[in-house]
Amino acid sequence: MGPKEAGRENMNQEVRNVKKKWWIALCSSLLLLTSLAITAKGATVFWEPMTYYNSQTWEMANGYSNGNMFNCTWRANNATFTNDGKLRLALTSPSYNKFDCAEYRSKFTAGYGLYEVNMKPAKNVGIVSSFFTYTGPTDGTPWDEIDIEFLGKDTTKVQFNYFTNGVGGNEKVIDLGFDASQSYHTYAFDWQPDSITWYVDGVAKHRATKNIPKTPGKIMMNIWNGTGVDSWLGSYNGANPLYAYYDWVRYTSN
Repeated sequence: MGPKEAGRENMNQEVRNVKKKWWIALCSSLLLLTSLAITAKGATVFWEPMTYYNSQTWEMANGYSNGNMFNCTWRANNATFTNDGKLRLALTSPSYNKFDCAEYRSKFTAGYGLYEVNMKPAKNVGIVSSFFTYTGPTDGTPWDEIDIEFLGKDTTKVQFNYFTNGVGGNEKVIDLGFDASQSYHTYAFDWQPDSITWYVDGVAKHRATKNIPKTPGKIMMNIWNGTGVDSWLGSYNGANPLYAYYDWVRYTSN
């Protein structure tokens, strides 16, 4: 290759590099736009694919434990993103009989409306994979919570639950007709002032109408192993690493 040809090739390579950087920047901008709230027919819609860590919208619990029935410590590095664009929450063991888990939550709070997640929970006795809204004393509010929980001991079922000012006892276990740990499905709840209706793949599965929570909360996802709650979760056997996967999250206000 002569000097002219080499120079021309170097110039072409520089152009390709510029185009590549421009394309990456454009894609990143489009991803950011997907997470912005938009208004349609009076409703606020928040939708975000779980392809990367958007620190403007989400945060990772790190360096502490909820205690009581939670037998692990939240670690930010246990929330990662897969090459095919999924949020992966991990339950791991850094040393014998010690466990790290993961929690991912919104920086904003949301109230009445439709909450949806496309996810695949972990399968193993003694653990929980979840999607829920929460607010409580650490936020200076009453404890209000609405749950979609997968008990790893039997992922052919899903548990729905809610707390109003700390009062729970509203568990409802639903047979799915499939193993949730084997493929992605969409789970949702529609929270209204007088009711909560839970859905699986767009089909209503359960409705609650008594003592409905009213305090806006954060949108949250986590995976953790239990202790002292064997009658509920089964006895955790120490198996790890275990993973729950989340494809996308959407919230549509009233």
